[in-house]
Amino acid sequence: MGIEAAKAHLGGFGKGGAIIEFAVSSATVELAAEALGVEPGRIAKTLSFKAEGQGRLILFAGDARIDNAKYKARFGAKASMLSPDEAFGLTGHKIGGICPFGLPSPVEVWLDESLRRFDHVYPACGSSNSAIRASLQELETWSGAMGWVDVGKLQETATTA
Repeated sequence: MGIEAAKAHLGGFGKGGAIIEFAVSSATVELAAEALGVEPGRIAKTLSFKAEGQGRLILFAGDARIDNAKYKARFGAKASMLSPDEAFGLTGHKIGGICPFGLPSPVEVWLDESLRRFDHVYPACGSSNSAIRASLQELETWSGAMGWVDVGKLQETATTA
């Protein structure tokens, strides 16, 4: 699975060769942003949640995090993250490379409103050293997203007095 499944999936859109593979890790938002030379918000991180006995993937801007109250209001349940093993079982991708591309079976995928600030973003592609540049329309199409949700919030930056 992993990057090969993502390449095959994206190949169906003529984009399998557009995946960027790094010589360094891009497993975290910070590492991916550094590898790409972009601001962390442009990294489209995929978080995996428990949902009615199955999983749910939500892509967020790299500088956003889950807002538990918004999540519960939207989905009717507390936001509960999948364990690394559960996420791998659902996606076929290991932590650091989880993405909505090349999934072994259909999974509910959503895009968070935090991404809308950008004209393009960089989701992972099934490995901890890969990404692809995607417009929001491309991301929506390639991921088979069910739609957009507002369940994130931007991380607060510390201020000094």
